[in-house]
Amino acid sequence: MKTPAARRCIAVALATSALALSMPAFAAEADEPQAGAPQADQADAAEDTGAIIVTARRRSETLQSTPVAITAVNTAMLESKAAVNIGDLQGAAPGLLITQQNSGAQAANISIRGLTYADIEKSQTPTVGVLVDGVVIGTNTGQLQDAFDVAQIEVLRGPQGTLFGANTIGGVINITRSKPTMKPGMKAEVSYGRWNTFSAKAIANYGDDESWGVKAWYFHNESDGFYKNVTRNVSAGWSNAENYGATLLFKPVGSGFEAQLTVAQVEQVFDPVVSNLTNSTEVFCGFIPARECNRNNTTDLYTTFGDYAESTYKAPEATLEMNYDAGAVKLTSITGWRKSTEAQTQDFDGSSTDLYYVDRRQHYEQWSQELRAAGELFDGFDYVVGGFYFKSEYDLTQWSRVFGFNATVPPTTFDLNSQHVEGKTESYAVFGDFNWKVADQVRISFGGRFSHDKKELFNGFAGGKLIDPNNVQASQFVPVGTGKASFNKFTPKIGIDWRPNSDTMLYASWSRGYRSGGFSPRAATAATASTPFQPETVDAYEIGVKLTTLDGRMDLNLAGFVSDYKDMQQNLTVPGGPTGNQTITGNVPGGALIKGIEFDTTLRVTDNFKLTGSMAYLDSHFRDFVTCGAYAGGPVATNSCGAGLVPFNYNANRLIYAPKFTASLSAEYTMPTSFGDVSTNVGWRHISPYDEQLSAASLTPTLNGAGAATLVTVNGNDPRVRTTTQDLVDASLTFNFDLNDTKAYVRVFGRNLLNEKTTTHAFTVAGLWSFGMALEPRTYGATVGFKF
Repeated sequence: MKTPAARRCIAVALATSALALSMPAFAAEADEPQAGAPQADQADAAEDTGAIIVTARRRSETLQSTPVAITAVNTAMLESKAAVNIGDLQGAAPGLLITQQNSGAQAANISIRGLTYADIEKSQTPTVGVLVDGVVIGTNTGQLQDAFDVAQIEVLRGPQGTLFGANTIGGVINITRSKPTMKPGMKAEVSYGRWNTFSAKAIANYGDDESWGVKAWYFHNESDGFYKNVTRNVSAGWSNAENYGATLLFKPVGSGFEAQLTVAQVEQVFDPVVSNLTNSTEVFCGFIPARECNRNNTTDLYTTFGDYAESTYKAPEATLEMNYDAGAVKLTSITGWRKSTEAQTQDFDGSSTDLYYVDRRQHYEQWSQELRAAGELFDGFDYVVGGFYFKSEYDLTQWSRVFGFNATVPPTTFDLNSQHVEGKTESYAVFGDFNWKVADQVRISFGGRFSHDKKELFNGFAGGKLIDPNNVQASQFVPVGTGKASFNKFTPKIGIDWRPNSDTMLYASWSRGYRSGGFSPRAATAATASTPFQPETVDAYEIGVKLTTLDGRMDLNLAGFVSDYKDMQQNLTVPGGPTGNQTITGNVPGGALIKGIEFDTTLRVTDNFKLTGSMAYLDSHFRDFVTCGAYAGGPVATNSCGAGLVPFNYNANRLIYAPKFTASLSAEYTMPTSFGDVSTNVGWRHISPYDEQLSAASLTPTLNGAGAATLVTVNGNDPRVRTTTQDLVDASLTFNFDLNDTKAYVRVFGRNLLNEKTTTHAFTVAGLWSFGMALEPRTYGATVGFKF
């Protein structure tokens, strides 16, 4: 029976149910940009000059000649770490964090320069854009891409709205898969490591070596998991994943035309385990065994108590890229389609007592189309102009078993008041980006993007009815509220760079980033469900210098920046709805101010020995973060917030996923041998503590003469959502063998060799309970492979 106390728990549970790279590589010499040059030509250019070619500005240019703070990661760097996904490389690029939260499949919390938004609901758009072969992933779910079949990853820091679209106010992670080689070839490997982790990878190429080629790939990864469930006496956190697909490349000789079609699918089944962080100040501690309360957020994370849960995920995708070189202009078309189906049960309370267990079913589909034209208007003036269209639809149904005390009853039969959300997004944009060489050594870059976003949301509850999980329709639900709104924004940018010689570039820029508004998926009243939250913006100012010295053996980059964050979107808990409280997304006009300095360098000591390093210092704070919230500590005085609400002051809290200091250092040495060579790679990444949730360590009310609260001061974030200092040491030793036309290799590797233990995601739930997810502890293994 659902008591009033249970109903209050349900309210908060529903309101918070879906909770919310790499070593730098640098160019050897500075080349002029080639506006719109097809990516197929990049490898040849790099081989001829020794430079790393990037497309951060939708142009093919060397990394050192690009007036943007950028880090490039290639295949060799990923393989040397035996990386499973892009999260394995967090902390190596300045100001970059990539952590996983298992509230959704391939769900990532990505932060660049302290800008992030950690919410996996599909009505909420990411702050950092992740693109795969030019196609943006529209939600946090799906962003944690496999580190497999990757030609290069480019990490662009700061707003990238002009060329990469709205909702990239923090930056962009641009992932490019390898292209078909158009000739017979194959690469395959198997790996085995700690936690009974096994992976198998294969890529096969075929073609006529001239006009067409096809590539097929397959990737399998499975693990028993590094948690121990002592209630059920089993390993926990297990996973089984498949990633497979094919690419067809067509390049008619002498035509100037190129078409590449890629079809792929990701399938995952995994255990969405959580660790119990509930303490004696929270309600759930009164219902669970004493040993499961008041646990620490380091070593205790790896012992769990929850019931069996399982998540299944299937995500097919297709991308068609076409390029045509018409001489004076180069035309590009990128068409993308992506779909996902998820069914996930999860024991969110993380205890052996059945208190809060959910079953979430959701579907998502997106289409996108981008058209670009690039060329040179006159000598020294090049351009990229284009248009973009994006459309997505999704639905979510959640059944919750709250205070069920019976793990054998499925949530789909326990919950007669299941929640259903449907959302739609439609966006279009036009953009232009221009480079003008006003003098031999000076370029001015400028541009802008006009974006239009239309959002729709339906939010409803079953209203005491049993809903068949295999036949869910919006008409079966009682509407809480619906909303429809449009948002328009023009986001300009301007920059200047000066190159006094071929080894030096100084640059400065200003850009504005924009992230669309929308509707609150957890709203529980008609007013809050139909009232949109507004867009947020960031004005980013940056100055930098890129140097090549020591006869081309050393590259050194330094950047300083200020980010002025306005109308910041944050989740807020307020009264309302049939169950007492609700979580809505609102705007904080004061926003935040973020300042930082970044440094990265590469030193080629010899042809066989290379050192790389990076550092970032971040100073961030909220600015006038006062918003309305619900206060349960006593009566509240009449104020501008409305009935039952009181102003909350969050200025003492720290921004989430914004460590003050990060650094990395890596050494790579290759020793020639009679059979091939031996390559050694050792890396260290340092990440200072950072918070993972905007929460409350404690509250201090300001009272009037009648004892009613007029203001509530939040005394920082809860310490349980703060990580420890992380010093992550990784190493690998690779033996490469030359066997006629075949190359074979054996690699032994280790990650997190110092065995750091902390959270990757942690959450407190409104005084009810708290939970977290753990960093992978020390792991090691071996890989055997070949390629020809």
